[in-house]
Amino acid sequence: MAVFKQAVFKKPSSKKPFWKSGENAVTNSASAPLSASVLEALARYDTPTVCNAMEIVAPERRLIGYTTKPLVCPFPDLPPIVGYARTVTIRSVVASGLPAAEQQKRRTAYYEYVGTGHGPRISVIQDIDGPDVGYGAFWGEVQSSVHKALGCLGVVTDGSIRDIPQWAPGFQALAGSIGPSHAWVHAESFGGEVRVAGMTVRSDDLIHADCHGAIVIPHDIAAKLPDAAELCGRRETPILEIARSPSFTLEKLKEALARSAEIH
Repeated sequence: MAVFKQAVFKKPSSKKPFWKSGENAVTNSASAPLSASVLEALARYDTPTVCNAMEIVAPERRLIGYTTKPLVCPFPDLPPIVGYARTVTIRSVVASGLPAAEQQKRRTAYYEYVGTGHGPRISVIQDIDGPDVGYGAFWGEVQSSVHKALGCLGVVTDGSIRDIPQWAPGFQALAGSIGPSHAWVHAESFGGEVRVAGMTVRSDDLIHADCHGAIVIPHDIAAKLPDAAELCGRRETPILEIARSPSFTLEKLKEALARSAEIH
């Protein structure tokens, strides 16, 4: 796993820093609203821990800003990813309707959108086929490889994905389903607001994701979350220590709960 526990604290992975795998010539991290060090610090924690920290830093967001519906993660051992959203809507049950030349022009514009701007990036794709969501897979061997080359770290989508054995190595995926065909799948629009698995995302929103799901992190509070995550860990420590102890008793649990409440 990318995040390890010693006591209750989530520790950083010894693997190559996450953002290096998504950097390339088209990625412009220098002009990003947050420093690489902030993103690196956030990537040391799993997404549930980031959600816990958010409850401390921004309690008003306790019911918003994260995925609330189940998503499939074919690569649960990949480390957490943190990046700026590239938002897209797709359809697959009907063909595009645009002339071939216009389709090619739109595809080029889409790749330019995905491959430029703040980096690293995460693709967030809403399937707008309604009851047929996931009918055709936008994502597979080709798109995962292309998006990785364009500076993306992974995808969060309520649509389907395929080609799991041929998927781009290290490219994370959270998807609504896994399916065999791409049907008539095509990008309908990009750069606007999308809603995926209960999470509303705008272009350039900061996203944290792992096998549990994803959360939007407002830029103005991102730097506060690592300290809040550490506080969460310290508060959990006395509870977990007694819960895992062979000398556990209800009275000792009550004492541990009291000690936890005093940690600030």
